[in-house]
Amino acid sequence: MEEFLKQCQQSGDAAYGALRSLLEKLEDPKTRRDARVFLSELHSRVGSSDDCLSKYHFQIQDILLDQYQGYRGRKKLTMMVIPSIFMPEDWSFTFYEGLNRHTDSIFKDKTVAELGCGNGWITIAIAEKWSPAKVYGLDINPRAVKVSWINLYMNALDEQGQPIYDEEKKTLLDRVEFHESDLLAYFRERDIQLERIVGCIPQILNPNPEAMSKMITENASEEFLYDLSNYCALQGFVEDQFGLGLIARAVEEGIAVIKPAGIMIFNMGGRPGQAAGDTDISALVEIEKNSPHRFEFFMGISGDQPICARTAWAYGKAGGRISHALSVYSCQLRQPNQVKMIFEFLKSGFEEISSSLDLSFEDDSVADEKIPFLAYLARVLKEKSYFPYEPPAGCKRFRNLIAGFFKAYHHIPLTSDLIYIRASDSSFLIICKNVVVFPSRTVAIENALRLFSPRLAIVDEHLTRNLPRQWLTSLAIETAENGLSGDVLTVIEAPRQSDLMIELINKLKPQVVITGISHFEAVTSSAFVQLLEATGEIGSRLFLDISDHFELSSLPGSSGVLKYLSGTPLPSHAAIVCGLVKNQVYL
Repeated sequence: MEEFLKQCQQSGDAAYGALRSLLEKLEDPKTRRDARVFLSELHSRVGSSDDCLSKYHFQIQDILLDQYQGYRGRKKLTMMVIPSIFMPEDWSFTFYEGLNRHTDSIFKDKTVAELGCGNGWITIAIAEKWSPAKVYGLDINPRAVKVSWINLYMNALDEQGQPIYDEEKKTLLDRVEFHESDLLAYFRERDIQLERIVGCIPQILNPNPEAMSKMITENASEEFLYDLSNYCALQGFVEDQFGLGLIARAVEEGIAVIKPAGIMIFNMGGRPGQAAGDTDISALVEIEKNSPHRFEFFMGISGDQPICARTAWAYGKAGGRISHALSVYSCQLRQPNQVKMIFEFLKSGFEEISSSLDLSFEDDSVADEKIPFLAYLARVLKEKSYFPYEPPAGCKRFRNLIAGFFKAYHHIPLTSDLIYIRASDSSFLIICKNVVVFPSRTVAIENALRLFSPRLAIVDEHLTRNLPRQWLTSLAIETAENGLSGDVLTVIEAPRQSDLMIELINKLKPQVVITGISHFEAVTSSAFVQLLEATGEIGSRLFLDISDHFELSSLPGSSGVLKYLSGTPLPSHAAIVCGLVKNQVYL
């Protein structure tokens, strides 16, 4: 005993060396009992006084469990801490309290992982209370893992070194393991699937970013290893701007290793109660400086008026004590198999996309449309190393889907087959009963104008923005009067109101009319019918844009035009243009 304490007095590194030798004896079944008895005597000898940490560079303390909701079984855990690992405090106590508010079945018989386990007390407490099949404690700090193993033996065996069995005749040694791991790397490398992932992990960027890039070994300095528990580095995620980059990375890694019905539980926010005096929040001040986001701190433990990080930093520098809140959130993957497929594909060279991909939805109906589409896209792109050549009219399968949608939801008899009609020396497509796909609505409009090459076209003012400027500035009427070439295409802008459009059609007699329809006129088909009649009488082609009134979803609304098309064939001089701008897939 004296020799052990004498070694521990020398330095933190010397104390860690002595504890590591003690762990080796605990791991050996032949010396395990004597090593556990030694720990009991050590606890009695030095107690849990604060000066023990400064004198011997370790401390043994009790963590009371009977104060938490749903307490049962043992009243306390006996835990060791050393200066180079995170000390149990309000940060972790509040997180454990959040875990306790879940039902008793949350961890029962489940495979669980705790990220950032520190000295392992939450991992051991989960095993003690909920009897999971297996709970893994992970930490990037190698010294934290070694101390966690010591704490496991200290609580799995009684003071005489005998195993403590639970109701299922198992000990904590049967249920708990600790491993060194950068977040979930341990499971990804071994293809281990989890049912629960929990983590109370750092959310404050290290004020010295270069320090986080150093190689992590158990021989690193105590200050460096301790900072691993307090701070995190930039993770390359959008959430970095809110201090949540490490959680964002943990969630993304969790997608690959969590089972479809699995649950992830993480802390959100800063330390509750009084913030640790050694925590530098200057990184949060910088976030506030460069973004509209504002953090909430409080002046003192009983403060109720929030102050921003900049004010809190200044107050803390002047000797004030700041506090801030913490919340514990649980989440499940929506449509987990499809989400897994999406992120599995993104691993193959598209990591930058994954760090900014947002699959959170307030509306379940949007998720039901968007996630399966992205999963299908990921599967297609994964199976094909190139984009196959598609017909000019667009992908046949996509055209079939669009035609099927119109049939199923609007009872409009469309097909994806194309009808080609010869007119003079040029071919053009009739799309009154067929589907033709263009990259965009603008391309469709310009293509129609180039295809029919009218001398004069009247186009809705909302649809002319991207047309060639020469079309919008020339006047074929003036050209004809001056005896010049009439090959120049002239586009006349018109308001989106059927009576005014019809007046222009009757006066100017254009060869092509491209227009939308206003919302109040889209309720019935009367305005559409009048446009059909006006253009039909003068032999003009009509392209009606219904993009603003067409919804691609599982619960689509209807309009007067769609109702008309469900019962009446579209005349041969008319076609419908529909940009997929109102849909649940691309929102």
